[in-house]
Amino acid sequence: MRAVTFAAPWDLRTVSVPDPVVLAPTDVIVRVEAAAICGSDLHVYRGVERGLDAGTVLGHEFTGTVVSAGYAVVRARPGTRVAAPFTVNCGRCWACRRGLTARCVESQVFGWVQQGCGLHGGQAELVRVPHADATLVPIDESIPPELALLAGDVFSTGLHAVEQGGVQPGDAVAILGLGPVGQCAVLAAVAAGARVVYAIDRVAHRLEQAQRHGATPVELEADVLATIRHGTEGRGVDVVIEAVGYPDATQLAWQIVRPGGTISAPGVHNEPAFALTPGQLYDKNLTYRAGRAPARAYLERSLALLNREGWRLEGLFSHHLSLAEAPRGYEIFNERRENCTKVLLRME
Repeated sequence: MRAVTFAAPWDLRTVSVPDPVVLAPTDVIVRVEAAAICGSDLHVYRGVERGLDAGTVLGHEFTGTVVSAGYAVVRARPGTRVAAPFTVNCGRCWACRRGLTARCVESQVFGWVQQGCGLHGGQAELVRVPHADATLVPIDESIPPELALLAGDVFSTGLHAVEQGGVQPGDAVAILGLGPVGQCAVLAAVAAGARVVYAIDRVAHRLEQAQRHGATPVELEADVLATIRHGTEGRGVDVVIEAVGYPDATQLAWQIVRPGGTISAPGVHNEPAFALTPGQLYDKNLTYRAGRAPARAYLERSLALLNREGWRLEGLFSHHLSLAEAPRGYEIFNERRENCTKVLLRME
C-alpha cells in the first residue's frame, strides 16, 4: 500500500509499505477513505517531539471502511464505515469506565512507533485498529469524511477544552490560538452560552473565521490585556482556552484570566519546564487543567453536533490533496501558506 512515512525531521515521504494485517482477535483493518494532517503532527515534522522510528506511517485522523476483522470483533465487521478517535482504548479498564479513554491502560496513539513498539498511522491506504469494537464508531453514508475526521480529534478536543474549563452561561471566555482546535473551541464556547468569546491570534483569515463562528476577534499584536480588561470590568476573563502549546501563550493566559478563573490547555507542550510559577497560580487562585482529550468519550456526541445545521465545519479544510501530495501539504500547513487552516488527504 501507499503511505506517508517519517524519514527524519523535515523529511516525509509517500512510499509503498507492506499492508497491515490482523494481529489480535480484536483487531480490524480499515481501508482509509480520507485522512488529515493535524497540528500535533507538526511536532514530529519539526523535530520537536523526538523518538519516532524512521519508516513510521504518520497520522492519527482518518475515516474509512472495515475490510477485515479478527474473530472477536462484533460491531466493526467488514463493510462497516467507521469514525476513529486519535487513540485506541480497550473500553473496560478504570480509565475507560470513567470516560478518560485517552489514558486507557491499552492506549496507543495512531502514528507513533518508537523502538519497534507502537501503532502505525492513518495517512495510508490501510490502517490496523486494535480494540476495534471499543475504539471505532460505526457511521452511515450521510456523514461526510470531513466531519468524521473532525469528530475524531480537533472538534472533540475543542469541546473537551471548553468543558474542562468549566465554561458556564454568561462567562467571558478567551481562546488563544485559532488553529483548528481553537476554532472548534470558539464554536463550543458560544454554544455553551458564553457572554463573549475573545478569539486571539495574529493571522487575519483565522480571526475572520472565528468572527463568523460568533467570536470577538482580537489581534495578538494589539493591546490584548487592555481590550479584555475593558470588556470585563477590569477583572479578566472567566476561562482561557490556551490552544497554542507554547510558554508565551501560557504567560498571556495568566495575564488575561481573572482571579479565581481557569486556564484550560488542550494542546501538546514540549518545553522542559512549566511557564508559570507556583506563586503565579497561588496569587490568582487559579485552576489550571491540561491533558490529552479523551476523544473516544466524545465521539458520538461530536458526530451528532457536527451534523446539525449551523455546526458544519467542513470549511476548516482549506486544502484537499492526494496522498502523494502529503509532504507538500505538511510544508504548506507548517508555513501557513495559501491561508492554510487544515489539510485533507484523499486516497487515490
